[in-house]
Amino acid sequence: MTVHPPVVGHCDELQDALAAFRASAHITQRWGEQLAAVLSGGGRLLAAGNGGSAAQAQHLTAELVGRYRDDRPPFSAIALHADTSSTTAIANDYGVDEVFARQVRAHGREGDVLMLLSTSGASANLLSAADAGRAAGLRVWALTGCEPNPLMAGSDESLCVEAATTATVQELHLVAVHMICAAFDAALDQGAGDRGARGGGGPHA
Repeated sequence: MTVHPPVVGHCDELQDALAAFRASAHITQRWGEQLAAVLSGGGRLLAAGNGGSAAQAQHLTAELVGRYRDDRPPFSAIALHADTSSTTAIANDYGVDEVFARQVRAHGREGDVLMLLSTSGASANLLSAADAGRAAGLRVWALTGCEPNPLMAGSDESLCVEAATTATVQELHLVAVHMICAAFDAALDQGAGDRGARGGGGPHA
């Protein structure tokens, strides 16, 4: 069977973008460690995106409520787009731009984390959510495509993926999600070891 150039080219593009993306590993590690501290302390992750980015955001929350690799306690993480009744009601009554922002104001508490995923970094409903998150005292993190972009500018921290196509950006966003989860679990393990060394317990001990 003949493999057409666009098919092979997709793999080549992903390989090139991944090589550059490795330089962002310190960001995913820091986010995973900070997320472990927030969630193990009773905080919550809120996550949102549109289209393929919605799927990536929901993938992240599923790994935290369920598990990434090894068994561990569940942690509070909500994918805001997954509540279809709320999103459609808010869109109908307040407009699409408020779909996520209103939920952030409802569910977010000071010190929580809001993760927003966008390949363009320009989605109006995510920009409104970022504004709502910062106003409520949440840490706002953006996982976007190429910089600069409005969502990057409107967030506390951002990880911007340099890639030529939306598909490759989304694929590297999934890599970032898994890297964050790996760092999250490692930080939990380290915390358990620290508590054991001190002879102390914790909420899941």
